[in-house]
Amino acid sequence: MKLTHIAIWTNDPERLRDFYVTWFQGSSNEQYVNPAKGFTSYFVTFENGVALEIMQRTDIQDTLPGRDYIGLTHFAFSLGSREKVDEMIEQFRTAGYTITGEPRTTGDGFYEGALLDPDGNLIELVA
Repeated sequence: MKLTHIAIWTNDPERLRDFYVTWFQGSSNEQYVNPAKGFTSYFVTFENGVALEIMQRTDIQDTLPGRDYIGLTHFAFSLGSREKVDEMIEQFRTAGYTITGEPRTTGDGFYEGALLDPDGNLIELVA
């Protein structure tokens, strides 16, 4: 069994698509549009084949950035080394993104740093 994709809602699909393509070397398909449902989406696929489906629907507007809730809480990208985690956290900081966790070794043995994407979704960078 293999995880194929995770889907997230956004009010700005192009901004979020560009973020994941630029920072995580994702590859995007062409925008899918279903006018009858007011729905658009992009699939951004990463090197391991897992994708992020970035979706917008005109009747979904509410956001919960920065709050804990029951449901998906974060997703993580493995960068391969502690040095790469440190480097990318600094690149995100310099670019003005919110760093929510400085690089550290966690109690479960991961070396990780964390940040928020443009919509406030929590991303962990792990080694």
